[in-house]
Amino acid sequence: MKFEIRQYGRTELALMYSPNISKEAAWRKLKGWIVKYPGLKEELMALGYDGNQRCFTPKQVEVIVRDLGTP
Repeated sequence: MKFEIRQYGRTELALMYSPNISKEAAWRKLKGWIVKYPGLKEELMALGYDGNQRCFTPKQVEVIVRDLGTP
């Protein structure tokens, strides 16, 4: 299945990266990757990410996938 760049809920995207853990754990894991990956959080913040939003915009998803790989 081809991954589509579109708006995703944060938990929806997190579960795509970590499908075998709970929703909460998947989100914590993705959030941790965002913080640890050099420059990713800053680039997302420049695109409007504030750490508390419930959805990622298509552009934010594009940046996440570019840096972390396709889920």
